[in-house]
Amino acid sequence: MISKLKKTIISFIIMGVVSFAVTLLPISGGMSMLAPDLGLIYVLGLLFGPYGALGVALAIVTLNLINGFTLMETLPFEIFTFGVSYLGYRLWYSGFKTDTITKPKLDNSYHISLFLVSIIICGFIYSTVQGISFNLIFWVDRFYIMILFYFMSFTTMAFLYGIIGIWICNRYDCFETPKKSKRHVDKRIYQAIFCMIIITSIILATSFITTDDTTVRIIELIVLGIFLFAYLTKPFEYDITPNDKDTISGRIMRNFIIITFILGVLGIAISMISYSAYSQSDNVYLVLMWGPIITDTVLLLFLIPCIFILRYIEDKVVQPISSFSKIEGFIKENEKIDEDGLVKTYSKYTDEKTEIGTLARSYTELIKHNNNYIENIREIEGEKERINAELDIATKIQESSLPENPIKTNDFTVEGYSIPAKEVGGDFFDYYMVDDENLAIVIGDASGKGIPAAILSMITQFMIKNFLKQTLNPSEVLYSLNNQLSENNPECMFITLWLGIYNTRTKKVRFANGGHNPPLVKEDKKFKYLDIDTGLVLGITGDFDYINEEIILKDELIVYTDGITDATDEDSNIYGEDRLLKFLNEFKGDEVPIKPLISDVNTFSKGVEQFDDMTLLCLKLNK
Repeated sequence: MISKLKKTIISFIIMGVVSFAVTLLPISGGMSMLAPDLGLIYVLGLLFGPYGALGVALAIVTLNLINGFTLMETLPFEIFTFGVSYLGYRLWYSGFKTDTITKPKLDNSYHISLFLVSIIICGFIYSTVQGISFNLIFWVDRFYIMILFYFMSFTTMAFLYGIIGIWICNRYDCFETPKKSKRHVDKRIYQAIFCMIIITSIILATSFITTDDTTVRIIELIVLGIFLFAYLTKPFEYDITPNDKDTISGRIMRNFIIITFILGVLGIAISMISYSAYSQSDNVYLVLMWGPIITDTVLLLFLIPCIFILRYIEDKVVQPISSFSKIEGFIKENEKIDEDGLVKTYSKYTDEKTEIGTLARSYTELIKHNNNYIENIREIEGEKERINAELDIATKIQESSLPENPIKTNDFTVEGYSIPAKEVGGDFFDYYMVDDENLAIVIGDASGKGIPAAILSMITQFMIKNFLKQTLNPSEVLYSLNNQLSENNPECMFITLWLGIYNTRTKKVRFANGGHNPPLVKEDKKFKYLDIDTGLVLGITGDFDYINEEIILKDELIVYTDGITDATDEDSNIYGEDRLLKFLNEFKGDEVPIKPLISDVNTFSKGVEQFDDMTLLCLKLNK
């Protein structure tokens, strides 16, 4: 940001250099026709506020003193120059039709209109005061022509300089912006003062018709000065709103301004070329006036129609699109869009027959569909939370149905482990003493996953306990269990099962298999897979005769589900039966190898999600 003193000095230098070049070093060929220094009065005040206006006034006073004018001759006039320069700043930040006040930026039709209107007002006041003052001091003949010349030169050059100055200050952020005043007054007072400024200026400008009385004109000048400086005391009522967004309207206006600026420069070139055709007139201002006339004609022929076209585009295209873009502030993740406010905004355009109407109707429907979708998602989330709560209960129920602790006696240790792939699973294991000499050990794997498999496995586990109360013959238990599961089984679910009865006195394990993986037994310090009858999975068809088999247990017995051997790594390689056998044979610990085996499986899979339940059961004789 440039300091206030620097802004005053910069304004002084710019105004001084340009005015010096115009008054003392006139460029041949008619450049002085447009009085290029006049536009700086408005522009430097607009950009730098009172500091720019002060720099302008000091520069003109200094040049007039250099040119031989007395301080009394130039000072009253330059007080008006300061006031007019500062007035442009005040008009921009007054908020005529909006409460959204921004730094000067020509990005929409309102700002362009405000820019042009404030130039015209300031140019009219300045040219009127200039013409009347010269008439009073130097008795200039036909001063109304001088007023017209200064007005046209002021407005033309202020427009062109303003485009450049506003672009530079926006790029380097060097505007002087006002702060909101704490002082509050009745707006109507300043509106009345502003009206009196315009009325007094008109009276002054037409005084060549209404009066020749010098005293009246002096009084009118004094009254205009009082009203002008009274208006400059108006407090700033608004905070400055940042306006750094790149908008469609801004892009359109930027291209429009570039074309207008080029046409303005072209008008100046035409004025300079045509200067010689009018240079023979006896009135210098009549000659010089052709420059701004030509330039203004070129600008107005393009500017006025384009402003109406741009206004139409803003109202019919840009404004609706800007309204649609407000949806961004209403979109929040996992939340409904505030339908009332947005639909009300879009409803203004839903009856349009153009693409804007189609877009408005689409947005309205989109908001409604989105809110319905969010509402459905919330219902689903609520249902999901309910299901998760129920699954949590189901998990605890299933966990409670499995043995919590191993059975350890002087003769043996039996322990199991199961982890479901989902919240609940179809694998189960069980062990318990059915009498003083016999230990029941069972492992099963129901088809499918999740709740259906868990229900089947828990029913199976419950039924086995009931059947073992009637008989300790494994094949008879599987026969009865199979018949029960095969009845009313429309989903054709099934379960693999291995059931063994270990006699603690004889060391014999009597077992029957229903389609389950063969167990591993350890003999002579080596594990091997038992060669057993496969049997038929339970639940498919009834009246199947299962076979009892028997071994004498010498060391360890391990039964497992296929979730162990089917575990996969990131390359889809399976753990496999060979790796399982190798691990058990290489394991040298004295404890039950369940936890070390599960750890080896996890190391192999490297955190890859598994899609099958994993269950182990180990019976180990104590030496």
